[in-house]
Amino acid sequence: MKLIYFAWVRERVGKSEEDVDLPGDVTTVAELLAWLKSRGEEYEHALQHLRSIRVAINQEHVDHGEKIAGAREIALFPPMTGG
Repeated sequence: MKLIYFAWVRERVGKSEEDVDLPGDVTTVAELLAWLKSRGEEYEHALQHLRSIRVAINQEHVDHGEKIAGAREIALFPPMTGG
């Protein structure tokens, strides 16, 4: 599965994207975020405020309870403001 990171999430993780093989018990966005936080200090720092992290599965915004089965790509980004 491809993970894509945007804005300060990308800066804190230190990469713009990566391909990962998820453990079998990671089935929702919330579980994915928790698993990522456990992968190291940079992920912990990037995801320290989980409620503020926005997620898109296959380019569609989803909430943290969404199932990730069948996802080709998951994007993580901070809240955005527009004008």
